[in-house]
Amino acid sequence: MRPGQPLSSGGKLVLALAPVLILLAGCAVGPRYARPSMPTPPVYKETPENWKQAQPSDQLIRGKWWEIYQDAELNALEEKIDVSNQTLKAAQAQFMQARALVRFNRANYYPTVTAGASASRNRLSENRPLSSSTTNYTDLVLPIDVSYEPDLWGRVRHTVEAARANAQASAADLEAVGLSLHAELALDYFQARALDSEIQLLQSTVAAYQKALDLTENRYQGGIASQVDVAQAQTQLETTRAQAIDLEAQRAQFEHAIAVLTGLAPSGFTLPPVALHATPPATPPGLPSDLLERRPDIAAAERSIAAANAQIGVAKAAYFPALTLNASGGFEGTSITNWLSGPSGFAAAGLAALETVFDAGSRRAVSDQAVAAYDQSVANYRQNVLTAFQEVEDNLAALRILEEEAKTEDAAVAAAEHSLALSTNRYRGGVATYLEVITAQSAALSDERTAVEISGRRMMDSVLLIKALGGGWNVANLPTVQNSSHSRSTAGQ
Repeated sequence: MRPGQPLSSGGKLVLALAPVLILLAGCAVGPRYARPSMPTPPVYKETPENWKQAQPSDQLIRGKWWEIYQDAELNALEEKIDVSNQTLKAAQAQFMQARALVRFNRANYYPTVTAGASASRNRLSENRPLSSSTTNYTDLVLPIDVSYEPDLWGRVRHTVEAARANAQASAADLEAVGLSLHAELALDYFQARALDSEIQLLQSTVAAYQKALDLTENRYQGGIASQVDVAQAQTQLETTRAQAIDLEAQRAQFEHAIAVLTGLAPSGFTLPPVALHATPPATPPGLPSDLLERRPDIAAAERSIAAANAQIGVAKAAYFPALTLNASGGFEGTSITNWLSGPSGFAAAGLAALETVFDAGSRRAVSDQAVAAYDQSVANYRQNVLTAFQEVEDNLAALRILEEEAKTEDAAVAAAEHSLALSTNRYRGGVATYLEVITAQSAALSDERTAVEISGRRMMDSVLLIKALGGGWNVANLPTVQNSSHSRSTAGQ
């Protein structure tokens, strides 16, 4: 059709159906999303007695939670994770992929327009049927085609919603990876510091045992002690020295792990030894219901449910016919001079509908699969919540019990040191054998090492508690991942 001429019957049909199509575009099949319910206890079983419900539950662990330990070395190492850790960079790239997929699916809201140009020189056979006098001609064509499938049943809308929810789940996964990496670094750091304390203890013990060996050798040379006493003292000394060397190997592994977490090769990183003297800071756990908003892994599981719910809508939309609007136009001429003139214009418009009449149950299977995937996501979400409650309770219990154990172990260390002092004096006075001294030495060293280990475990359980509480994160931090005005707001924004 040339510009200025009346619309063809197809074009009139498209214009007549346009209001109906716009009205139908507001319809969407499929279930509306609602976050699954999850019963939560009113308080944690292991809630500290000195915690007050009215105080902000995450006041001490918001943002850079590792700063509550007031360790400058730890703070500097933690800052390097966001800059140099490759695992975190991979998770960031995965989120960028998910966000790009939202834009890809959102493009289906709009028509597809293609344009091209062609030029040909043709020579026709003079002996062809119904031949005319024209045997040579030039054909110049500039076509523009428009194709648009109205989102009548919400297929595109639900696809965009699913992509958007998956992108938010990826963002929550990114936060979970970051939290896990920061916690892993803190755990490795405090384990290394606990080993520093234990190595320092063993080194000082080795020095004390060396003095005991010297004393025993002097007594042997004076005829007071036997050679058996010297051998026992030598055995005790070398055994303790070997234990110190073994701990240095363990400590090196934690140092290497910290290097990799901060994006460095182990050969280029050194963590100077410093004994652990810190105690766990107070960490109010808040209410169990708060945990649903503070754990990024729970947020990711909830967003996966929203995506699965949207996929049910996509599967339901396949039961309805697909309508496609097509239009084409452009210019066609035999020379440059008349190519883009009005008489050279052409146009066409049409409407096509496609409905699957028989598919042997394919659509039903896809719909059942989408519903089953939704049920699976719900079960995973609820299991994640239960696991989160368990992790908080475990670490609250560990901190409470270890605090009591530390007090008891301190008393045991004091008693063992007193017993060692008495046995040493008895041996010097000649009223006890060296076996009594060795027994007292072993008991004192064992209690002292246990006290150091408890101190390290308390710090590590403090880190694990903060991780279990979400590290101060909140679901409100999830990116909106804007798609378009067509999408409905969903939970988790």
